[in-house]
Amino acid sequence: MNGENACQHKAVSRERKFNEYLSEVTETASVQRGTPLPLGVYAYDGGVNFALFSRHATRVRLELFTPASDSTPARIIDLDPVRNRTGDVWHAWIKGIAPGQRYAYRVDGPHESGKGNCFNFRKLLLDPCATALAREATPKCVVTGERFDWHDDRPPRHPWSKTVIYETHVRGFTRDVSSGVQFPGTYRGLTEKIPYLKELGVTAVELLPVQEFNPNALSRRDPQSGRPLRNYWGYDPVAFFAVNGAYSSVVESGQQTLEFKEMVRQLHAAGIEVIIDIALDHAAEADEHGPALCWPAVRDLILSALRYWVTDMHVDGFRFDLTCLLGRDATGKVLHNVPLLEQIAEDPILRDAKLVAAAWDVAGAYQVGSFSERRWAEWNGRYRDDVRRFWRGDDGMLCAFASRICGSADLYANSGKGPECSINFVTCHEGFTLNDLVSFQSKHNVANGEGNRDGADENFSANYGVEGASDDPRVESVRQRQIKNFLLTLFISRGVPMLLGGDEFRRTQLGNNNAYCQDNETSWYDWSRLRRYPDIHRFVRQVAALRRAYPVLARERFYTRAEISWFAATLETPDWSDPRAKSLGCLIRAAGRDALYLMFNAHDQPVSFTIPAAPDRGRWQLAIDTSQELPTMPDSTPGSCVDRTRPYVLEPHSSAVLIACDSVEGG
Repeated sequence: MNGENACQHKAVSRERKFNEYLSEVTETASVQRGTPLPLGVYAYDGGVNFALFSRHATRVRLELFTPASDSTPARIIDLDPVRNRTGDVWHAWIKGIAPGQRYAYRVDGPHESGKGNCFNFRKLLLDPCATALAREATPKCVVTGERFDWHDDRPPRHPWSKTVIYETHVRGFTRDVSSGVQFPGTYRGLTEKIPYLKELGVTAVELLPVQEFNPNALSRRDPQSGRPLRNYWGYDPVAFFAVNGAYSSVVESGQQTLEFKEMVRQLHAAGIEVIIDIALDHAAEADEHGPALCWPAVRDLILSALRYWVTDMHVDGFRFDLTCLLGRDATGKVLHNVPLLEQIAEDPILRDAKLVAAAWDVAGAYQVGSFSERRWAEWNGRYRDDVRRFWRGDDGMLCAFASRICGSADLYANSGKGPECSINFVTCHEGFTLNDLVSFQSKHNVANGEGNRDGADENFSANYGVEGASDDPRVESVRQRQIKNFLLTLFISRGVPMLLGGDEFRRTQLGNNNAYCQDNETSWYDWSRLRRYPDIHRFVRQVAALRRAYPVLARERFYTRAEISWFAATLETPDWSDPRAKSLGCLIRAAGRDALYLMFNAHDQPVSFTIPAAPDRGRWQLAIDTSQELPTMPDSTPGSCVDRTRPYVLEPHSSAVLIACDSVEGG
């Protein structure tokens, strides 16, 4: 090398080193130490703080992506284990990051599956506290933080005594073209149906999982049609904080958060609370064989996620799937005092949130009536089964049926709970719809690709002579009456009524009682049935209005002897031990002259009921008879008065409600 070339080489070398120095200074200025809390991402001072928990990590890399370079990071930032770590949290603040930025992590550490450590630096990982995911070929997190105007949003905070729950799936509720909404299958589509929900008498919607999950997690096909089956329910979340982008009407990633907030804000403005179904018992994460997504620390993650949904997303409560699993120790033993459940119940941020437990699990635990403390309400599976069996005409159900109407004191009183802890339901997303409960003797789950082995075998259902849809007027008549019997029983029972969405117009799943993989017409609501069965829709509004008009039906305590009396059809004391007894009368005394007389006939033959005297020499007015078509609502024009000197003949499979009126008997 001659002298001139040597000088040029040295000059280039000095320039390269200077540029490397400038790059290092620039990187140091734009990437600062940051803060360990809060976990996830937090925007401030013109940048975003990233914080990730990992106790055993030896190396953490943050990768930033742009939509145009989906598979290749636009920027790589290796976090310094000294400068960018506090305890078990790795963190950094990065200048200039804006909402919409895609990001993910690579984390290295020991690979010891026996100790629960399965680090793999080649694996791109999600932030367990991500509030939105990009719906691209390779899932990534999205920085959110766009300002949202809540318009002084105020949660309705209905007491349990004034709560009527409507359980539904966001997508299935409006996905079918028959819904008539502008944005089918989305949060906006549900928002468009708010006037419908309000008119129905609903005070809370309970939504199946709205957190991100993998809809393509299943590998099976429908053996009949050959089409792929999809994960429809979503009880295996990918990210506990992230709103499901598939239910957004906007394709752009990150906008699902704003759309969800708008839905909540408008529901609140209509006086309707939002309860979300959250699966903490299992997730999309698996063992060392995969899939591996984020490997979170569970207890802190759960509490942080619940707080986020309450504070940032303004939800009003949670229904916890298979909650008994959260109450087992490391050996699988069911605990009586569960620290996590107590923490959730006593957390100051969650203090006003409604907490609902599905108090059973896949391992066989069934704690209905004894689950945790009074702060927790429960899906009352015993209510479902006993009410179904009574109206099916099973022997020996009289006593259990009466107990369910009264709020299930036999289940809850001994543990110090009241009837408000009982979420009463006849149907829910898991099992038959109400139409199918009276139309199918057996489940028909072949389309699920599991040889009809999945789903409950004992549904306490009946088809009344024909399996499935029927044109026989006799069959349809009894089915219609039975549907009304179930709805009436649900709304006059102490406890909290929960209606499965679509039952108000006889939605059918064609006998499928486990439609978890049916993201199609099987699960989507066919709104044309609202025009086909307007009387059932009207009946739901009628019984909801009856419940509002008589608060005695919903008080948050058990009945006293002065408030309720039970009778046989002849006004004698019922023979509770008679297994063949299938008819019952019930006198409920409310404030002042208000009173109701309920009659139930689960026999195959008519039953003549003797009517007791109304309070203060008043008269009885017919409000409801499920075997009749009534022209008016109970809170509007009075119905016909009942002559109690003559027996009231109640048709087979029917129920009736009389309400006291001021007309003086004999006057």
